[in-house]
Amino acid sequence: MGTWEVTTWLSVIALMIAAYLLGSIPSAVWIGKKYYGIDIREHGSKNAGTTNMLRVLGKRAAIPVFIIDYFKGFVAVILTSVMRYDDAINDAWLINLRIIATVFVVLGHIYPIFAGFKGGKGVATLLGAGTGIYAPILLLCFGVWCFVFAIWHYVSLASMVAGCCYPCFVMIFSTMTYNPAAPFESVPFIVFSWVVAILLVWTHRKNISRLRGGTESQIFLWGGPDDDTSKK
Repeated sequence: MGTWEVTTWLSVIALMIAAYLLGSIPSAVWIGKKYYGIDIREHGSKNAGTTNMLRVLGKRAAIPVFIIDYFKGFVAVILTSVMRYDDAINDAWLINLRIIATVFVVLGHIYPIFAGFKGGKGVATLLGAGTGIYAPILLLCFGVWCFVFAIWHYVSLASMVAGCCYPCFVMIFSTMTYNPAAPFESVPFIVFSWVVAILLVWTHRKNISRLRGGTESQIFLWGGPDDDTSKK
């Protein structure tokens, strides 16, 4: 890899700032205020994310929030592809830049500059960013999420289990095949996958307490004993 010139550094910094600003788009806050007249951070779990929108305002409000938050992460990672045209950036560094962009876009979601630095947990944004890095592994994790959610109806539990499966799938992929250009052959990416799993569990520690105490809310997308979101 060639020496990084000033233009390379400036390009990378600009991409990271763009990733943070994309993450800072507070979709749940803006949609809640504009269309429902409430600040979602003052209701339910007080989390500015898809799950709380679903619990408080229903599917019609939650779906666009999920879509926007997902694509925030996806776009932030895909934007780093422009660095392919910089001779100083090789495949290994491109993977690293995608990981760094993921960190910045998720930080933007959790601490959004456009919403007083009080946002959500970043699960949907992380899902989009992970898809941009390497989609097959994220699809497997999403399959795990759907399975756990369909059985137990806890979004938090499904998110934690899927997140913990992420590094496991990365390790499995790395032993099944060898491709130097693939992210799962990158040591920083392997470390990143474990960090993601740990952080997902950490950010859901209150949910863990509620799960252990039997007070965590279940969500039934297609009707259920405790669900009235389908009516909204």
